[in-house]
Amino acid sequence: MARVGEWGFKGRAKWGCSYKKTTLIVCSINIVVALYVLRSLYASLYIYSDRDSRPTLEYTPDQIRKMEESVRIRKAAEPVELIRLVKALKKELSREVVVELPQPLKLKITNEIVERLKTLRPKANVTEQREFVERWCKEKLKEAKQLALETNASSSTILHEEAEMLVKALESDWTVLLEDMGLWIPAEIVNTEHHDKPEGEEEELDQILPGRPLPPECHAEVHTDYDGAAVRWGLNHHKDSAADCCQACLDQAKRAKPNEKRCNIWVYCPSEGGCHSPDIYEHKLGECWLKYAETPKRNFKDKYPESYRNNHPSAPLVVPWASGIVGA
Repeated sequence: MARVGEWGFKGRAKWGCSYKKTTLIVCSINIVVALYVLRSLYASLYIYSDRDSRPTLEYTPDQIRKMEESVRIRKAAEPVELIRLVKALKKELSREVVVELPQPLKLKITNEIVERLKTLRPKANVTEQREFVERWCKEKLKEAKQLALETNASSSTILHEEAEMLVKALESDWTVLLEDMGLWIPAEIVNTEHHDKPEGEEEELDQILPGRPLPPECHAEVHTDYDGAAVRWGLNHHKDSAADCCQACLDQAKRAKPNEKRCNIWVYCPSEGGCHSPDIYEHKLGECWLKYAETPKRNFKDKYPESYRNNHPSAPLVVPWASGIVGA
C-alpha cells in the first residue's frame, strides 16, 4: 500500500508539472499573438494619423519667401520669345491659302494701284512706297466689305460678285496677292546709266537682238517701247531672249479665256545693264512684258526726245527696249 501511494503521488506530480508547462506555453503564445496584433494596429494608426497630419503642415515666412522666389526664377527662365515664335509659326502654317482671283479682277486692281503710285513724288523712298500700298489695301478692303453687303449698284470699280473674293484675298495675305500679280516694292531702286563715250559722239543703234532669231509673226522692232495694258507684268516674268518673250505672248493669246485680254504686244529688255523706264522700278535684263491694246501705240522709238531727257536726266540716249505687235 505504501508503494502504491508513493507511485500515485509521483504520477500526480508528474502530470501536474506538465499541465503547468502547457499552460505557460499556451499563455506565452497568446501573449505573442496579442503583442503582434497590437503592434499591427498601432502601426496602422500611426500611418493614417501621419497622412492626416501632412496637409496641416505650416511653413515659416522664410520658407514661403524662398518658395515664391523659386517660382519667380522658374517663370523668368521660361523661353517666352521662343514660345511666341512657335505660336506664330503654328498660326502661319494653319493660315488659309491665298484666294486665287480671276485674271480680269487682277488686271483691274493692278492698274488701279499703278495709277495711284503715279501720284507719289518722283523720289519717294521704299518705305513711303510700301506705306502707300498698305494704305491702298486697307482702303480697298474696307470698300470691298461695304460693297459685299450692298445689293444696289455702286460707283465702285469692283463688281458686287467680285467684292467677296477680294475681301477674302486681302484678309488672307495681301502681300502674297500683290506678289502674285507682279506688284512688289524693290529693296533698292537704282537706275544709273553710264555714258563713257566721248562728248559729242552719239550712241549707235544696234539692230541685232541677242538670242535665237525671231519669227516673222513677232514683228520685232529694236529700240522701241510700246504702250498698253499689262497682261503679264515683266518684273517677275523673265525670258532668255526676245524670241522667247514673243512666244510667251503668242501662247498667252491662245490660252486666254473669252473674258480675258489677249496679248498682242510684247516688250523685252535685252540690255545687260537694264532698261530705263519713267516709273519707280528697276528694270533688269530679261524682263518680258505682255500687253494688250486695241490700237497699239509707241511710247518711244529709237532715241528719247531731248525734252524727255531734260526731265529725266538718268535716261539714256537710245531706247533700250525691244517690242513687237502680234496677231491681226
